[in-house]
Amino acid sequence: MAELKLPDLGDNVSSAVVVGVLIKEGDSITAGQPVLELETDKAVMEAPASEGGTVSKVLVKPGDEVKSGQVIAVLGEAAEPAAENKPAPTPPPTPAPAPVSPQPSSTPAPQRSVAPLPSAPVGQRRLIPAAPSVRRLARELGINLLEVVGSGPAYRISENDLRRFALGEAPAAVAAQPPSAPAPTLPDFSRFGPVRREAMSGIRRATVRSMAQAWSTIPMVTQFDKADITEMEALRKRINPRAEKRGAKVTMTAILLKIAAAALKQFPKFNASIDTATNEVIYKEYIHIGVAVDTPTGLLVPVVRDVDKKGVIALAAELGEIAAKARDRKLTPEEMQGASFTISNLGGIGGTGFTPIVNWPEVAIMGVSRSSIEPVWNAEKATFEPRNVMPFSLSYDHRLIDGADAARFCRFVAEMLEDPFLLGFEG
Repeated sequence: MAELKLPDLGDNVSSAVVVGVLIKEGDSITAGQPVLELETDKAVMEAPASEGGTVSKVLVKPGDEVKSGQVIAVLGEAAEPAAENKPAPTPPPTPAPAPVSPQPSSTPAPQRSVAPLPSAPVGQRRLIPAAPSVRRLARELGINLLEVVGSGPAYRISENDLRRFALGEAPAAVAAQPPSAPAPTLPDFSRFGPVRREAMSGIRRATVRSMAQAWSTIPMVTQFDKADITEMEALRKRINPRAEKRGAKVTMTAILLKIAAAALKQFPKFNASIDTATNEVIYKEYIHIGVAVDTPTGLLVPVVRDVDKKGVIALAAELGEIAAKARDRKLTPEEMQGASFTISNLGGIGGTGFTPIVNWPEVAIMGVSRSSIEPVWNAEKATFEPRNVMPFSLSYDHRLIDGADAARFCRFVAEMLEDPFLLGFEG
């Protein structure tokens, strides 16, 4: 009998939730064969078997929380032992072959530069964080994923990582986690009264890590502005009956998506990322925008792709679909990757302003608060008029974006919100 233990879950990941069991009692498995599907934070990955044998008992089920090194199954009869453990047969004596002179090659074989892989405990296999589509591509390209170092969080492997590896290129630099001081020890709160402890969800743990990284890595500045959305709000209400016939509801967020896409084209620095390893700025030729969605389990940021190529009604329909998937926790990891800018709209809840944290490796994020009726001076009529005014903010990475750039970006957004006519031209 042998115990099958869960491999190392990777850096900064202490536990995962079982979402699928890929083996059953009586199955014969081999070392490296996927046995579990695990959800760690927002990603789903497969856990391989550390050794082979016949499964006599499975000790976990979907919904269980498991940790590195935990026993997940019991193996009965051992599979064929590995070649290195077999006694080597004594071959019959054969005459030594005649020496052969190596032939020079005009084209040397490309040498792949493989970065060191994250370590795993002795006797365990390393978890491979990769989406099913990436695994399929690896099989098509004949690549062993154990030889690839992913450039994503927790060494997650992307399709670009595979293509770079297939071409013999060095792997992309993995973002180093900034050094941080150890967390101070909390006092014993129970001395002051009753307390209750509750485990953080995977989403909340991911938020803790990503927000701490962004706060300690990015020197952020926030620009505040206001926009008179009286005319835009009137237009939105007139358009909604048409949109509802197509199963969509035009919200201010859908309109802001289109306006933000126009602003990102006008100010390409906001649609970029900083590569500190090469001292380069990466300008993105695509416009994918993340939209923060409040869910019962925490904040999720699904991504709307190619925003500049879609109309407002189409964006409204897509926004409604991904928001529903986010609340039902049906988003795939790919649907939360690739954003080059983010919008967080808290106007439906309230507030007069806030300072959103830039979602690294992006360089800017827009925060929107609740609009209200305010008196606005009309110089032509020499009187105050009641207008619907929406406050918004823009947090940005000051390493790349200067204050004047941020002010111009905000003014561009405000002018488009104030004059719906511009949306047809700039958007």
